[in-house]
Amino acid sequence: MGNQFLDISVPPQDAAFGLMADFDADPHPSKVSLIAGAYRDENGKPWVLPSVRKAKELLREGTHEYLRIAGSPTFIHLAKDLIFGPVASRLEDNLASIQTVSGTSANHLAAVFLARHLRPNRVFIPSPTWINHRSIWEATGIIVAEYPYYSTDTQDVDMDGILNTLTQAEANDVVILQACAHNPTGVDLSKTQWTQIADVIGQKMLFVVFDSAYQGFATGDVDGDAWAVRHFTENLLAFENHPGLCVAQSFSKNFGLYGERVGALHLVSPRHLSAQGARGELMTIVRTEYSNPPRFGASVVETVLGDHELRTQWKKDLDTMSSRIREMRRELRQGLEEETGRDWPHVETQIGMFSYTGLTKEQVSRLRDEFHVYLLSSGRMSVCGLNEGNVQYVARAIGQVLKTDRDLKE
Repeated sequence: MGNQFLDISVPPQDAAFGLMADFDADPHPSKVSLIAGAYRDENGKPWVLPSVRKAKELLREGTHEYLRIAGSPTFIHLAKDLIFGPVASRLEDNLASIQTVSGTSANHLAAVFLARHLRPNRVFIPSPTWINHRSIWEATGIIVAEYPYYSTDTQDVDMDGILNTLTQAEANDVVILQACAHNPTGVDLSKTQWTQIADVIGQKMLFVVFDSAYQGFATGDVDGDAWAVRHFTENLLAFENHPGLCVAQSFSKNFGLYGERVGALHLVSPRHLSAQGARGELMTIVRTEYSNPPRFGASVVETVLGDHELRTQWKKDLDTMSSRIREMRRELRQGLEEETGRDWPHVETQIGMFSYTGLTKEQVSRLRDEFHVYLLSSGRMSVCGLNEGNVQYVARAIGQVLKTDRDLKE
C-alpha cells in the first residue's frame, strides 16, 4: 500500500511562535521577551489604543451579520484613501480593492492572483525579509529569488545589490517591497533610493507588491510612511504598458488589532485596462477560501477613520507608540555603548518596532540560556518589549555576552 497522508513528517515549528512558547514556559523572574511584533506599553502589557477603545464603546450594539465577499464598502474606501492619499481619486477604474484577513491574507491573495493571471517567471523578495513572504510565494509554485537588501558590513541598505539584481529581472517578474519600517532590519530606503528603484522597475516592466504593515506606526507620520506607495503608483503608471502594482495593507500594528485580522488588498491595473475584472477574480478566490472577512475589527477601523475626533486621537496614539519606541532605542544604545565601549548607532537610527542588532546566532542562544533574554536567532529584536524596567538589564546581558566572546578569542 502506498504512502498515505498519515505518513507526512512533522514540519519544523515556526521560529517566532516556538520561541514565544519557550518564553512562556520559562519560570525565571527576570525573563524578557523581545520576540513578537506587537506593541507593549511601559509596563510590558498589551495597549488598547484610546481611539480604538472609544470606537469599541460606540459599536456595542453593532450587528454580527456577514460582510460582503469583498468586505465593508466603507472600510475599503477609507483604507484606500489612507494608503493612496490624493492619488486614489486619480486612479478611478484602475484600482480594485477588497478587505482581507489582515496582511498575511492580502499577501497570499496577491500571490495566488498573480500566479494565475500575470504568470511571472520569478518573484524577488528582499534578503532578509518577513519569513512568510517566501512561504506564501513558494506555495504558488513561482520561483522565489532574492535581492540583497541589507549589508551587514555597513549596517545599511545594499543599494548596489538591489539595483544590480533587479536589472537582471524579466518583464512581468514580481518584486516584493516593504513600504516602511522594514522587517526585520528596521532600515528604510530614502526618497532618493526609492526613486532609483522605481526607475529600474519601470524600465524593466516589473510588477510591484508593496507590503504595508506599519503605516503611521513607523514614524508617527501616516502620509510620510505611505510616500513610497504613492510615488510608485503615480510614476509607474506613466510607463506605457507597465503591468501594474498592488498593496497588501495591514491594520494590526497601527491600530493594535492583532487578533482581529484587519487588512486590505489594493490592485492597480495598467492605465489602459479596467481593474474590475481583477476585482471579480479576487472575490472568486476569497469565496473559495474564507467567503467573508471578519466584521468587528474592520468596523473599529472605519469608526476611527470616519470620525474626525477619533481620527485625531488615533494620530496621537500613533505618536505615543512611535515616540516610546524611539526613546527605548535611545536608551538601549546608551546602555550598550556604556557596557561595551563601542558605538551602536544603528540601534537608534533604525525605524519601527524591530532592530537588527548584529548579534550572531550563538550570542542570541547565550542571551536566552544565561540571561533569559529572548530574541530571534537572526538577531532581530522587537524594541516594543523594552521598557524602563528592563532596558538596562538587556544592555548588560548583551555586554556580558560580547565581553565573554572577546575574552575567548583573546
